[in-house]
Amino acid sequence: MKHFLVVQHTYSEFLGLIETRLEQRDIGFTYVRPFTGQSLPGTALQHDALWLLGGAYPVTDTERQPWIDDELRLIALFQRARRPVVGLGFGGLLLARAAGGTARTEPAHSAYWSRALATEAGRDDPLAQAVDGRRVLVLYNGAVDLPEGVPPLVVDEQGRWIAARPGEAAYALLFRPELKPGMLEDMIMEEGRPTPENIGELLDEARRQWPETQETTDRVLVALVSALDLMQERRKAPVYSLNVVAK
Repeated sequence: MKHFLVVQHTYSEFLGLIETRLEQRDIGFTYVRPFTGQSLPGTALQHDALWLLGGAYPVTDTERQPWIDDELRLIALFQRARRPVVGLGFGGLLLARAAGGTARTEPAHSAYWSRALATEAGRDDPLAQAVDGRRVLVLYNGAVDLPEGVPPLVVDEQGRWIAARPGEAAYALLFRPELKPGMLEDMIMEEGRPTPENIGELLDEARRQWPETQETTDRVLVALVSALDLMQERRKAPVYSLNVVAK
């Protein structure tokens, strides 16, 4: 059975709408939550792909997120094993940083709805074409400048990158196809979480855009499945059980 590893960075942000779509395709997934003290795996060979979810802080904030170096090592393990990696929001920034991008602390919040625009580099890319012209919710903290040789596939209406491919089997997305309105509500309620000043406006628009958002998420997932061959089950390393025999 195909099985994905999902790194969750806050209580509010999980696979959301994508969960149902994966289950419909008979794909299992396991969450690991380093923000609760869980250790990240030391191998990529038990999973078919890696998903990195959103977060509440910039990727430069190692004081609140002391596991970041471990997560960068996990990304490297999956890429060396030629297994797909998808980053959303914080996860997308982390992927861009792992590829050599320059991370910045500011702006504290980038949170807005925008029309997604495919670039020339995204002309033949399935993901870029799937979202071209559609309204998407962009949500992340801090920033990462894409490294040389990694062009943006999708930009917002101001020309800022919101999707790139920092690796043959990797996608970094700063728009958020997994977010449901209820997840934005959870962010507002999450104790101690910093949120953008316009979070209420984003939530209202998310409710209005919900039918189109679901269609966009479907298009995104179909594109990712096609581009990254997510339906292919990778060879798993055997798991051995040691049984102690009493004499």
